[in-house]
Amino acid sequence: MSWTRRSRAALAVCVLLLAGAAGCGTGDAGERRNGESPPAVGRLLDDTDEAGRPYREVPKEDAPEVGIEVQPDASGAGWDVRLTLRDFRLSPAGTAPKASPGRGIARLFLDGRPVADLRAPEHHLDAGLVKRGTHQLTARLYADDGTVWAVDGEPVECTADITASGSEPSALNVPTATMSAPGTEVRTGGGGSPDPGGKAS
Repeated sequence: MSWTRRSRAALAVCVLLLAGAAGCGTGDAGERRNGESPPAVGRLLDDTDEAGRPYREVPKEDAPEVGIEVQPDASGAGWDVRLTLRDFRLSPAGTAPKASPGRGIARLFLDGRPVADLRAPEHHLDAGLVKRGTHQLTARLYADDGTVWAVDGEPVECTADITASGSEPSALNVPTATMSAPGTEVRTGGGGSPDPGGKAS
């Protein structure tokens, strides 16, 4: 008789434990399915870039920043490009395609044409891409979902002018002068004018 009572008591405790565990699991899963999703990052605008990717507006105080510096490489075979990033981390390959604050890639544009997606702050721009004359090289920041980080309706980007010149065909693409733009504030457009040190104003 006491064995039966103990067995029933033990059985009741097991049933309660199993029911409690199942209830917690169900509630937890239900919260994940029906609960609020993480807050959206920024606000999508109607404006898009050249490829139709929407702008993702964030307040200036939360916005990432980018600066670009371009110098001829030592061999004359192109340009060394270095980005200065603030409040922004470049995502590694294979990152999930969702917008996360201050993360993504930098896309390089030469005279408005995309030439590279950067997941590291340094890049070598081949001289063959830069024909004779002055050109604009722009670094623009994108979220991992492909949207463009923007402030006040303008993309977060920075632009530098680069000039390639030469008197002979073999020297046509040798870079002779550079400009850089500092990464201390959000830049939204033109490259500025060079000072005697070659920096953009």
